[in-house]
Amino acid sequence: MNFGLYEYQEEVVQRALRGDNIIIWLPTGGGKTRAAVYVAKKHLENNPGAKVAVLVNKVHLVDQHYNKEFKPYLGRDYSLVPISGDCDQKDFFGCEVKNSDLVICTAQILENALTNQEEGKHVELSQFTLLIIDECHHTHKEGVYNKIMRRYVAQKLKGERRLPQILGLTASPGTGGAKSIKGAVEHVLQICANLDSVIVSSKVYAPELKKKVPRPRKRFDIVDRRPQDPFGDHLKFMMQFIHDFMALGPDFPVREFGTQEYEADVVILEKKGVTDRNRLLAQCSLHLRQYNDALLINDTVRMVDAFRVLESYYSTKSSTAMDGTDFFLLGLYQENKVELRKLAGDARFENPKMGKLQNTLLEQFDQGEHSRGILFSKTRKSTHCLYDWVSNNPALQRAGIRAAILTGAGNGINYMTQNEQKDTIRKFRLGSLNLLISTSVAEEGLDIPECNLVVRYGLLTNEIAQQQASGRARASDSVYSVVAQAGGREVRRELLNECLEDLTGRAIGEVQRMEPREFQMKITDLQKEALLTRQLTEQLKSKKKSRFSAAMVQLSCRGCFVLVAFGNDIKVIENAHHVNINPDFERYYHTGGKIPLKTFEDWESGRVISCAACGKQWGMEMVYKKIALLPILAIENFAMETPEGRKLAKKWKDVEFTVKEFNFNTYCSNKFPNMFD
Repeated sequence: MNFGLYEYQEEVVQRALRGDNIIIWLPTGGGKTRAAVYVAKKHLENNPGAKVAVLVNKVHLVDQHYNKEFKPYLGRDYSLVPISGDCDQKDFFGCEVKNSDLVICTAQILENALTNQEEGKHVELSQFTLLIIDECHHTHKEGVYNKIMRRYVAQKLKGERRLPQILGLTASPGTGGAKSIKGAVEHVLQICANLDSVIVSSKVYAPELKKKVPRPRKRFDIVDRRPQDPFGDHLKFMMQFIHDFMALGPDFPVREFGTQEYEADVVILEKKGVTDRNRLLAQCSLHLRQYNDALLINDTVRMVDAFRVLESYYSTKSSTAMDGTDFFLLGLYQENKVELRKLAGDARFENPKMGKLQNTLLEQFDQGEHSRGILFSKTRKSTHCLYDWVSNNPALQRAGIRAAILTGAGNGINYMTQNEQKDTIRKFRLGSLNLLISTSVAEEGLDIPECNLVVRYGLLTNEIAQQQASGRARASDSVYSVVAQAGGREVRRELLNECLEDLTGRAIGEVQRMEPREFQMKITDLQKEALLTRQLTEQLKSKKKSRFSAAMVQLSCRGCFVLVAFGNDIKVIENAHHVNINPDFERYYHTGGKIPLKTFEDWESGRVISCAACGKQWGMEMVYKKIALLPILAIENFAMETPEGRKLAKKWKDVEFTVKEFNFNTYCSNKFPNMFD
């Protein structure tokens, strides 16, 4: 099959064809994946016994790359296999690798196989001869790409020769938060060091690239501030009432209600409330966060959406009220609910951004049958609110807008399953849908047909996300619109991102102009430095892990402070699921509805579990090996009572005691003593 590469694509793959480790830097829509398929084909042709792994960072990209890129060009001559978390092959990854010429998988699956020593599951990096890393700018810090590449770099520094060639693909490595050329160059060098690669872009055929990938017309659709916001003002009045009840004093200055900064303040206050055993402070902070959420939603979408968020939160609270603080907070909402509902329904004070967004959409969709657009919004919640608005808006429906939500896959009420994601994208490709209302999941890598409209709505993100989103508008004469409030932070951030995009290009240029010897020295120094830092971090971690004996730590509910477990009741399954094996623990919790999760190799999910005293959600049940019904706990829902006072942890990896591996046989012999007689 003829590849039909453009000359700029042929230009950027030359060094990879010679066997060098490279990062291909081409804009979104520039055909990076097609170039990678070409490199893989040549690699397999020229190296008998070669083995290629294509790593992606999102599940839906596995099938997309397999069906649209690799299979059409390589499927006839080579054995290819796509593997993601929702297919059975992942459980025998080692066997699949042995029997295939090329595997396409999520990076986490390869990382699991590198750490799993079980036969049939384990693989070594040396088994591969080429590693293709999609969206490789994620190879930094604690990202899974970087975990894989740390192994690679450590083996390289030890003198290991049998390592795969690396081919990274990115539309933008970004500046890593740097705002100076020096900082941006350091960031690009760090990405190169992490991937052990040089960065390559089109020079000779840059004009052809520019013609092939036109930039959309960018415009700011600016809205004046609301002249009056009685609904928002009423929420702020209620928040102030809670603050007065808390009586914080001058030591706790709080920032403006309805901002991200205020949210950060109340998160800190809640933590302080829990660690100081001050339930009034902790609970008031949680409720204030909900009111702040409602203000942010009121600023982004409709007043009624903000009201519904509060209504949904308080609908569960009356059955779990346990002290004066709960009754005060519940009473305050109940007393003001009617007034809030009335204000939320007053069309005179509706969010003016909605009118501007309507005009922006109509302008494009009124042009004819073939308009397609993506509306990017910040949170899952806001995508659901916007979908409800579009579906019930007569003018948008008359314009023929057929919308759907596209958000990240996960477990929970507002998440999509991987199949739902695939189905939505398929319908959008076919044209039965013409507007995707999406979180950042559609910004990166997704092969979405050419759009003539991309709208960023109420978004503050970095220059990488901005470029990715802008690159989705690929149709000729397409529009990239930023709907924002006059003088708002979105416009400032968007303009800053343009400067950062330019800075990224200049930084890459500087790195590319370095003498090869100087570049290599810098890369090796950065790699050695990262390895040393990693070793020190690991030492500190293992020291921290054994700070307290598990038997000396008690867990209390973060909602009501009731002591419910000891640290040594907790065991870990498959290095991922932390369960309480103490049979007495079940008297401390209630079970709720079943979580819609799939069945995995050894376990399936059960019902939600919540504190019997205050109703705080703790986690869920798991049925392990069809026998053991065990509660999985999220440590963020508990406080730890330690010899040095009360402590909090966001993840289990942050706790300061060792959690031992779950032993299934021991559990069964304790639970069913006559089982093995």
